[in-house]
Amino acid sequence: MSLRERFQAGLARQLGHPSGLRGRIVGAMLNRRNHAAVVKAVAALELSGTERALDIGFGGGLGLGLLLRETTSVRGVEISRTMVERARGTFRGEIAAGRLALSEGPMTALPLDDGSVDSVVTTNTVYFVDDLDAALAEVARVLAPGGRFVLGVGDPDLMGRARMLTDNGFRIRPVPELEAALTAAGLNPLRHERFAHSGLGFHLLVTRK
Repeated sequence: MSLRERFQAGLARQLGHPSGLRGRIVGAMLNRRNHAAVVKAVAALELSGTERALDIGFGGGLGLGLLLRETTSVRGVEISRTMVERARGTFRGEIAAGRLALSEGPMTALPLDDGSVDSVVTTNTVYFVDDLDAALAEVARVLAPGGRFVLGVGDPDLMGRARMLTDNGFRIRPVPELEAALTAAGLNPLRHERFAHSGLGFHLLVTRK
C-alpha cells in the first residue's frame, strides 16, 4: 500500500469513527466542511421550540449547537467516545442545566426509550452503517408518533466516483434505496431537498412517523 493509500485509509477510518487526537482534528474539520448541510438539515426539522430533539452521529457537535438554539431539550448519540468527550467539554453548561444529554452508542442500538424524542436528524452517517434497516427501525422506535426525521447524505452518484470512499468501506446507497428503507421503517416521506455542497450534491430526505 502506498503512502497516499495509507493516508486515505486512515482518514476514511477517522471519518467513520473519530478517535484520539486525530479524531478531534477530524471533528473540527467536519464542523467546517459540513456546516451548510447541517444547518439545512436542522432547519428542515422546522422546530417550534418545544420538541425533544435528537442528533445521531453528531461528530464535531455543530448540529447539537444548532438544536440547542432552536429547542429546550436535546439528546445526542455518537459511536465515537472521542466525539462524546469533546462535546461534553464544549457543552458543559448546557449539560449541567439539563438541556443536553449525550450518549455513546451505534445507530442500530440507540440508548433511548421508545417514543422519547419528537425530532431526529442525522447527516453523513449511514455510509458507516451495515444494517440500514435495523438503524432506521431504531429511529422509528425512539421517535414519537407524528415526529419528524431528517436524513442527510452526499450525492451517491458523485460519492461513488471517489475511490478513497469506495475502497475504504463507505456504504454508498442510491437515494431510491434510502427512500424505500425509510418507508419500510414507517418513516413516511414529506419531501426531498437537493442542493450543492462542498463541490458535491447533497440530499435531505425529510420524513414523518
